[in-house]
Amino acid sequence: MKILILGASGQLGSCLRKVADERNLTEVSFPSEQDANILSEDMLTKLFETENPTYVVNCAAYTAVDKAEDDQDLCRKVNRDGARNIARLCKQYDSTLIHISTDFVFKGDIPKLLSEDDLTTPENIYGLTKLEGEGAISEILPEHFIIRTSWLYSEYGSNFVKTMLRLAQDRSELGVIVDQVGSPTYGIDLANAILDIAESGSREYGIYHYSNEGAVSWYDFAKAVFDLSGTTIKVNAVKTSEYVTRASRPAYSVMDKTKIKRTFSLHVPYWRDSLDQCIKHLI
Repeated sequence: MKILILGASGQLGSCLRKVADERNLTEVSFPSEQDANILSEDMLTKLFETENPTYVVNCAAYTAVDKAEDDQDLCRKVNRDGARNIARLCKQYDSTLIHISTDFVFKGDIPKLLSEDDLTTPENIYGLTKLEGEGAISEILPEHFIIRTSWLYSEYGSNFVKTMLRLAQDRSELGVIVDQVGSPTYGIDLANAILDIAESGSREYGIYHYSNEGAVSWYDFAKAVFDLSGTTIKVNAVKTSEYVTRASRPAYSVMDKTKIKRTFSLHVPYWRDSLDQCIKHLI
């Protein structure tokens, strides 16, 4: 079994590299962006010819949510057209695609667990283009797993946890949104789940939800970051209406993970336990 990771230099790609090393998986490729630009069909074709992968994990995405509102063309090219390019080549080379999507495909205006079959009505360009990417894959390639995740963080790349720790170094207080609720996802946990799915050989294709267990506001998430890291800082609860951003975000995007747990017999850690593990690697 050969696994090809696209977006290998990003946060989730870095987590996959760490987990693959820990599992002693030698047949996993992590090409650089210079060799795996998902917008270049010629480049991707050469890569598929060389690797002939059994599984392709697509972590590549345009994820700058606010910037996307003013950079719609590039966001759509990466999140929709890039996904389509990958799906076409997976079909040509008989590869199974594991594609990473987002909770932002939902409007998130109702406080209920979101299932894979719930109505998708994105509130921003990022969410819309990720949903378009899901659609492009589904039209071309039956052999796919689409995994929607949320609030991704890890020791790698830029993310909320690292930002909070950085800001706390030179501030005495901080305002954090209190009325947006979701589930944090530790990148290492998601990477383990992705490789579990690949190693299972399952053909239960379709859309799945994965995040850590539990629900929390950004405010309480920040409080936990400072508590677990022993950081002293005053955290003020701020409403979304007081902190206007370019892109709208779901008020409640806690996803139901029953399907992925049952299908692949996955154990999903509680968000605070995973955060504690991450913090220990960061401080």
